[in-house]
Amino acid sequence: MPIKSYRPYTPSRRHMTSADYSDLTAARPQKSLVRALKRKGGRNNTGMIMVRHQGGGAKRAYRVVDFKRDKIGVPGRIATIERDPNRSARICLVNYADGEKRYILHPVGLKVGDTVVSGPQADIKVGNTLPLSRIPEGSFVHNVELLPGKGGQLMRAAGSQAKLMAKDAGYAQLKMPSGEIRLVPEACLATLGQVSNTEHNTINLGKAGRSRHRGIRPTVRGGAMNATDHPLGGGRGKSKGGNHPRSPWNQLSKGFKTRNKNKVWGWTIVSDRRRQIAG
Repeated sequence: MPIKSYRPYTPSRRHMTSADYSDLTAARPQKSLVRALKRKGGRNNTGMIMVRHQGGGAKRAYRVVDFKRDKIGVPGRIATIERDPNRSARICLVNYADGEKRYILHPVGLKVGDTVVSGPQADIKVGNTLPLSRIPEGSFVHNVELLPGKGGQLMRAAGSQAKLMAKDAGYAQLKMPSGEIRLVPEACLATLGQVSNTEHNTINLGKAGRSRHRGIRPTVRGGAMNATDHPLGGGRGKSKGGNHPRSPWNQLSKGFKTRNKNKVWGWTIVSDRRRQIAG
């Protein structure tokens, strides 16, 4: 995906970049796979803000994406490659042989007219979905399930891929982009290849307005607040106070480990993202 830059006729344009969308083949989504998306502004059912810095933004509809890939043995042809405003990855429309249409995450290298298949007997080819037990070691996968039949939960963002390191005792070892190695049951499905739009993280928004279009509201520094609003707030003038960086709820925000090793999934982490052996 080429990156488009702009002539700097304003200061904000000088470093602004965007995708040129030359990889897309359709401008409008499949109408039967579109649902209304109500924006909540980060609030729960009582109106209380649960997630800060959310609100506003351009209207968008939700595209129903098939993360389960449970059309076992039914071949599908890639009809279009489209942009999804709800995620960083591209999506592609698949026309299955039985007449059904579904959206899937678009992997790098998959083109319009190619065929994808799901199931244990599928070929080892980009875009095909197989159980981890049937995928050769050393392969790169995305859209990985954590529990069989639940649907893909890992490696769904643009450019994501995990490396299948080894298989033993019914579990597969996956190396994440962070360096973490974790165990996933071999019966879980995974899709071969890397998620498309790999240069997504190199895009420079250039101005605050593009963040607002995405529904991201401004973040205020804790030190600029009053003492009643933030642990770092208050003081005469522009005071730092000598405190460690903290969240508004007084939790340390740099270097403080929040993972609970006693959780059910804790034992599945063979090597954490700091290259330390989990105890």
